[in-house]
Amino acid sequence: MRTTHWHGVRAGDEVVVDGVKERRQHWVFVAHVRNEVSSDEWIEVRGGRTGEAKGRSFRTEVIYPAQAKRGNRLVGLSLALAPQLPLN
Repeated sequence: MRTTHWHGVRAGDEVVVDGVKERRQHWVFVAHVRNEVSSDEWIEVRGGRTGEAKGRSFRTEVIYPAQAKRGNRLVGLSLALAPQLPLN
């Protein structure tokens, strides 16, 4: 199953990927994918260095909201642990 929204982010929203190189690059959320047979989940993003638009996939636990980036470090929890859902 592939959806264009997940834990409060939608396609086109900026996210941060917690990786040594990836944290310095710019990423936007594309889709959340779940394999119905194996229950594996991953997040598809697009971006990279300035001017790039590479498509990549990452585990859900390394995806953070854009506001989690403070300089070279991340603050708070990943979207997998702390969804950014609206209060209704």
